Amino acid sequence: MAGVSEGASGVPDPRLRPYVLGYEGYLLRGFTPGTHVGMPGSALTVIITIDEPIEVPVSSHPAQPGGTWDMLASGLTTRPCVIAHHGYQHGVQLALTPQGCRALFGVPAAALGSWLVDLPEVLGGSARELRERLAGTGEWPRRFAILDEILLRCVRPVPWDAELTHAWDLLAGPDPGVRVAAVADEIGWSRRHLGSRFTAEFGVTPKDLARIARFERSHAMLRTPEPPSLAEAAVLSGYYDQAHMAREWRELAGLPPSVWREREEFPFVQDQQSVEVGG
Repeated sequence: MAGVSEGASGVPDPRLRPYVLGYEGYLLRGFTPGTHVGMPGSALTVIITIDEPIEVPVSSHPAQPGGTWDMLASGLTTRPCVIAHHGYQHGVQLALTPQGCRALFGVPAAALGSWLVDLPEVLGGSARELRERLAGTGEWPRRFAILDEILLRCVRPVPWDAELTHAWDLLAGPDPGVRVAAVADEIGWSRRHLGSRFTAEFGVTPKDLARIARFERSHAMLRTPEPPSLAEAAVLSGYYDQAHMAREWRELAGLPPSVWREREEFPFVQDQQSVEVGG
């Protein structure tokens, strides 16, 4: 029997949208047991499982051993992780902005770095309440309403640097030709000052964020039902050529895009046939 992918996409309460980009509920079952690659991205990740914990045999941080988590938070990274599954996964994934990390966890994204952290360590008792209440209902709209309710309780006002925000928006934005030196000039900082301030807040360098954004563009293109050729995806994403894209994919995803497309069978949360909830 072929695997079945069910779930829903949720839009957070408007008051949460500077901090939380979206909710993705997933229920994946009937797949052949195996592994898939957890890709780097420009959002921080929170996962709250329902039923079985998530198993990560290879973390994105080289010093962190593999393990299992009922709930986790992770920062920004330029390394992949490996997620194991037994053909079944059930839970909710949240995409946080760096500002959301400060507002919800009280720390900069750099404090998480590429570590996988137990969610209660950064969200306290609210994390356990979240998991218990999410597991207590089978309806996705109700689950997303619970997330809104509890996260709104946790949000605290945070000071935020307008220049850093602008630098982030430029480097993570859609322009495949963005350059770090041009961003530094635009916000009126030296490249060195931008690098030190940026890394202290976000945990990745400006150059690394530009790499992650370029990788995300190519990844999104190759996930579409009718993807472009690898050569076309490379150019459209901002790589010099297909060979450049393959090298970057080996570093960021652990394998070139051609191999990823052949091997990946267990769908990413973002690839599901899901129903959007909220507005």
